[in-house]
Amino acid sequence: MNTAITGLAAGMALGFAGYFGGFWAFLLVLVLGVTGLTAGLAVQGDLDLALRSRRRQ
Repeated sequence: MNTAITGLAAGMALGFAGYFGGFWAFLLVLVLGVTGLTAGLAVQGDLDLALRSRRRQ
């Protein structure tokens, strides 16, 4: 799936959550989406979380 379709799906999910569930549902979907994206990128190998933790020390 390319990035345009993924972005469209994420935008539609946020729109439905905001319309039918209100602000808190929108916020929950947004936070869970970012969490899922971060986990997916880490598993795929595109995001190195160890590098980020070494910079803070």
